[in-house]
Amino acid sequence: MGALETAVAVLTRAADAGACVVLSAHVQPDADALGSTLALAEGLRRRGARVTPTFPGPFVLPASLAWLPGADRLVPATEVPTHPDLVVGLDAADLRRLGELGAVLTAAPASLVVDHHASNPGFGQVQLVDPEAAGTVVLVADLLAGLGVELDTDIATCLYAGLAADTGSFRFGNTSPATHQFAARLLATGIDHARISQRLFDTAPFGWLALLSLATGRATLERATGRGLVWTWATVAEAEGHGLAGDHLEALVDVVRSAEEADVACVLKGTPDGAWNVSLRSRGGTDVSAVAIAMGGGGHRMAAGFTSHLDREQTVAAIRARL
Repeated sequence: MGALETAVAVLTRAADAGACVVLSAHVQPDADALGSTLALAEGLRRRGARVTPTFPGPFVLPASLAWLPGADRLVPATEVPTHPDLVVGLDAADLRRLGELGAVLTAAPASLVVDHHASNPGFGQVQLVDPEAAGTVVLVADLLAGLGVELDTDIATCLYAGLAADTGSFRFGNTSPATHQFAARLLATGIDHARISQRLFDTAPFGWLALLSLATGRATLERATGRGLVWTWATVAEAEGHGLAGDHLEALVDVVRSAEEADVACVLKGTPDGAWNVSLRSRGGTDVSAVAIAMGGGGHRMAAGFTSHLDREQTVAAIRARL
């Protein structure tokens, strides 16, 4: 039995038994993680499972994702059932990305991990991990098909949000003919794809412009580092100073990566506890997942990240040395 069939069997048993299932996205979930979690939660709910969708603290949803169908049913990690029958981790490259829910998954009598990160070491009792998938939502769609759940506009909206985000609106190298065929299936349900993209990518408070100006004004280009490195930084406190939630820092790397002189783009995001969450992007010539893994993180060849407890200059120096 293949990985997909095994995963479907695990979910089918849980649904048929009306089991208590906890589904968790990774910490600070993006559209792929959250869309995957909400879509699978709704599918299992329709099949009879008792479902609790969640993600690790801080339990704060970015405004760009809070509108997704089913988001109002998310439960803080501190309120999940203490003894679930099954725990499903979604889009988490390793156990640490599940935060305090990692212990819940490890202790559960049954667990399933659904992910598409090449750096995933394999954890949980059953793994459906496919680095060739454009996003975890693609694997969730396969699971829903195996469960006999038909796609409607609510589920398709969640899946499309994750697909559009993880393919960069179908601009990234992980886009294939199959990706467009999957998108066509989702569009056929009647979703408003233009509105979804607008909410995900083209809607932000006015203060975002000031934060963007601050970060791009600090950008440094190092042509001689690897195949070229462009990097900048900003902090959660600075975002809040412009009336923004800290999650707005996540979008900075998609602007910085446009510098044609650098193969690698890097954004350091300062947290209130003094750590730096680092986003890395490659234009194709550098495997940034290797850098991230060496620094205790993970991801894909073209997009990866890690958390550093060094100071800012030491963190950049470590990245520079790896490149």
